[in-house]
This record gives sequence, structure tokens and C-alpha cells, in this order.
Amino acid sequence: MEFSAEQIAQLLNGTVEGDAGVKVNNISKIEEGKPQTLSFLANPKYYAYIYTTDASIVLVNHTLKLEKPVKKTCTLIRVENAYEAFAKLLQMYQQFKANKVGIEQPSFIHPSAQLGETCYIGAFAYLGENVKLGNNVKIYPGVSLSDNCEVGDNSVLFAGVKVYHDCKIGKNCTIHSNTVIGSDGFGFAPNSSGEIFEKVPQIGNVVIEDYVEIGSNSSIDRATLGSTILRKGVKLDNLVQIAHNVEIGENTVIAGLSGVAGSTKVGKNCMIAAQVGIVGHIRIADGVKIAGQSGVAASIEKEGEIVQGSPAFPVSDYRRSYVLFRGLTKLNDKINNLEKKVFPK
Repeated sequence: MEFSAEQIAQLLNGTVEGDAGVKVNNISKIEEGKPQTLSFLANPKYYAYIYTTDASIVLVNHTLKLEKPVKKTCTLIRVENAYEAFAKLLQMYQQFKANKVGIEQPSFIHPSAQLGETCYIGAFAYLGENVKLGNNVKIYPGVSLSDNCEVGDNSVLFAGVKVYHDCKIGKNCTIHSNTVIGSDGFGFAPNSSGEIFEKVPQIGNVVIEDYVEIGSNSSIDRATLGSTILRKGVKLDNLVQIAHNVEIGENTVIAGLSGVAGSTKVGKNCMIAAQVGIVGHIRIADGVKIAGQSGVAASIEKEGEIVQGSPAFPVSDYRRSYVLFRGLTKLNDKINNLEKKVFPK
């Protein structure tokens, strides 16, 4: 499918500089631009490429000032925010490419399962007893939805996702390949002899609210009792571990290789960087930011606090402490020199 510069400008409320009739059928990076592709310029580091790119259309900010003319083969579309405009086009492009419908074979759909309109079920998918899918749900090959699971309208589960029994996924969610929803929480207790750890049955579930996105190879454990909950708008990266009975607040984002231990409650609008570990049974206030590789060992009560380190503490204190730590070698040398002067051998 092709779109002209004029059509794209109308969609984005932009203005065309160049050939309004030029058409594109693909997207490219500005430094690797090719004819009949669209690109964008938002980062000043890539400014020089505006004069060399072979892309047919480039989205730029209204405020961009050119030092010289661009190539005659390059048409500019000026918009309020080039990055946001490009993201909007990418979303539309992705929806167009992912517009699959129908049921592929072989797949298993229990007779009691309920499917909404225009759903897609990929080959080798499994839908258990009383599974409910909303409208326009996309279930890619190899996905397993166990008994009594629910998936809301417009949600997408990519290949290999596994959802255990009784778990609920809201509307407009995206779950990437090989993520597991509802596996048993890590619950064990020593027996009376203390010789072995016996499993504590995990009979709760996982509830994922609307507009949640979870990266690949992540694991969201079911609750011992009640629910493990990801609130509306939560975004998880790849390789994130959410333990049993955890609650992640609205619009909180967690980067890869991070883990939240059991029964911890994370507030809304938090930002948790990569490789962060958070212990169990604590509370993180709203708007907290946790720097990469930090270890959070106690509750953070102050809203908007920024912490770093292991154990984590306020970032301003951490930075001052780190300066002192970096200077320990020189300080030790000074002490040794003073000792030699005061106590010569």
C-alpha cells in the first residue's frame, strides 16, 4: 500500500515542502533512507543526514531551520513534533501488518470457549474450557490459554505466550513471545522435621488491567490467595520477574532483568531501571524513580523520591558517597605517606 506526502500531511496536520504527490510504501532510518520510504528527523545528532538521505519523505519539526536545500528527491513534511508523528505512523503501520483474522489449523478451541468478532487464532494455539476472548483479539501460534482465562478487546498475545488458568487480561494489552502469566508463586515452607521445603499451593490468579504491555520471556506469578495485579498502563520490559501477590500501580514502567519479590506494592507512575531488585512485603510510593542495578531493601515512603545503590538510598546522598568511595585509594595513600613521616622505620 502506498501513501502520498499530501495524504500523510493531512493525517498528521502537517505542511508539505516539496512534491506533494510523491508516494512511499515503507519506512526507513534517515541515515539509511531509500527511495519510496519515509523517515523522520527529531534528534539533532542526525541533522546532517537531512541533506544526504535518499528517503522520499522526511518528517521534521516546524521549527527546523535548514542551512541549505535538501535533495530534490526529498520532500519534507513539517509537523509539531516529528517523533510523535512518526510514532503515530508506526502504530498504524503495525496495525495494518498485524491485521490477521480467522482460525488457523491445527489448533484446539474448547467448545465452551467464547470468541469475539474478528479474532485471530494462530496454528497450534490452545484455548481451554470457558476461555473468553473479546473483539479483535490476536492469538499467535503456540499460545496456550488455560481454563477460565479472559482476554479483553484488541489485545495481542504473540507466539509462545502461556497463560495459566483463571487469569484475566484486559483490553488493548500486548504480551510478547514466551512470557508466562500465572505460573505458581515461589511459595515453600519447611516441614515439621525441617528436612525439606514443602510446596504451599498457589490458588490465586493474575489480573492484568487495560493498556498493559509485557516484553518477551517475562514471568508474572499467580497469587497464593487473591490476585497478582498489574494496573492500567503498566509497561514491563523483557526478562522481568513479578512475584506472587505483587501489585504494580498505574503507568509504572520496569526495565529488563528487574525483579519484584512477593507481596510488594509499587505505586503509580514509578520508573524502575534495569537490573533492579526489590525485596518482598514493602511499599514503594507513587512517582518513585529507581536507578539501574539498585537493590531496594526497605519501603520508600516519599512520593517522587529518586534512589540509587544497593541498598538503595536517596540519589543525592548516593552521589556524594560515591565521590568519597572513589577517593578512598588516594586517601589511603595519603595516610600511608603520613605514617611513614610520623613513624619512620
